[in-house]
Amino acid sequence: MGVWEEAMSKIVNEDETSEPRSFSQLVVRTWQYLFYDLGDKRIEHWPLMADPTPTVLIVLAYLLFVNKIGPKIMENREPFELKNILIVYNFIQVCVSLWIVSQSLELYMYKYSFFSCENVEVDADEETMRICRGFYVYYLAKVSELLDTVFFVLRKKYNQITFLHLYHHTGMPVMSWGCTKYFPGGHAAFLGFINSSVHIFMYFYYMLAAMGPQIQKYLWWKRWITILQLVQFALGFLHFTQVLNSDCNYPKWAVIIVFPNAIFFYYLFWDFYRKAYKPREKLDSQDSHNKPIEESTENGRISEGSELRKRNKETGIQEN
Repeated sequence: MGVWEEAMSKIVNEDETSEPRSFSQLVVRTWQYLFYDLGDKRIEHWPLMADPTPTVLIVLAYLLFVNKIGPKIMENREPFELKNILIVYNFIQVCVSLWIVSQSLELYMYKYSFFSCENVEVDADEETMRICRGFYVYYLAKVSELLDTVFFVLRKKYNQITFLHLYHHTGMPVMSWGCTKYFPGGHAAFLGFINSSVHIFMYFYYMLAAMGPQIQKYLWWKRWITILQLVQFALGFLHFTQVLNSDCNYPKWAVIIVFPNAIFFYYLFWDFYRKAYKPREKLDSQDSHNKPIEESTENGRISEGSELRKRNKETGIQEN
């Protein structure tokens, strides 16, 4: 009996002697099977991890606020400055990302190869549970990053709330919840490691940018954050090709999620980079004595000059 047939047998009939289930019983049993039987028993009692309901409700409330409620509240109000809040928020994100990277290096990355399949360790020893906690903290970090958009709304920076921004911020909490729920460890650990590594630089940049013009003039390296983001998508794609090996026991269906998202994000980030920086390179080559470009902080993101600011209204300063 195949995996699919076995799963359906468990959902439809508890055993061979039981009566066929009614529709309501089938729904309840399917829910139980998907989110309790299949989930990792080591972490099912952790907050928000029993089933996806809390995460989905958080994401829906987030979408409702940033698209409807928030703009309505701010309609007749002046935008909030939030300078100190942004500095503290971005500093916390840097610290969280540093912790995740340090845990990855200590517990995982040093003993595994980028070019080999890494299965999920199912033991409950202290080292393995620390890996599980690392995945859990990463998931909580993705939930906390929903505040990025909330700050945009409160500062009335609606041009920054692009399709890519919303797609990323709604997708990451759900995907990281699923990874933590079912496979806290193994091959996906590299994705969290490289993503958190990029986030160290990204949120550090945003923290400095939020400090004001006296610091912003030193932030010439913004484009390199986008380049790092492009590199991480390429590395994540290459890393997950190992899952396709016949002797790899990591779930093959994971590539259905990883591959399309890696390609999609790479394309969108490259499109942003091309629109935001290629024209600048051409202008700089024509006139190496341009005056310093006026900069304005947008929730830790800097729009450089009127032309780039105009383009940002369409694309936004993208992040991952």
